[in-house]
Amino acid sequence: MSDLFLLSAAQMARLSPHFPLAHGVPRVDDRRVVSGIVYVIRDGLQWKDAPKAYGPHKTLYNHFMRWSRLGVFDKIFVALSQDGPRPERTMSDATHLKAHRTAASLPKMGMFPAISDAPKAG
Repeated sequence: MSDLFLLSAAQMARLSPHFPLAHGVPRVDDRRVVSGIVYVIRDGLQWKDAPKAYGPHKTLYNHFMRWSRLGVFDKIFVALSQDGPRPERTMSDATHLKAHRTAASLPKMGMFPAISDAPKAG
């Protein structure tokens, strides 16, 4: 597992207070799961393509979905962003976002009237 991405113990110490408590079910290795989630998202992989060293892909997906719904990642981002100095400027690059295949048909279906009602050139 040396060639895979793993969060350090110090990084996990900063993240672990934001994880939900276990309720009777033994916890899986949070370090392995969070590292797997970061690996999949960072590399733009499908969950099923996650390396086996991170555990079952269904576990990664289930934790990501559950923690997203609970706002765990939001809390982590807020806590981490408050630690550093305030930037003078922030920038966002959305070139990695994927659009659903039906997104191209939304203007045709009248979902955006300003676009749909515009006169056609030609």
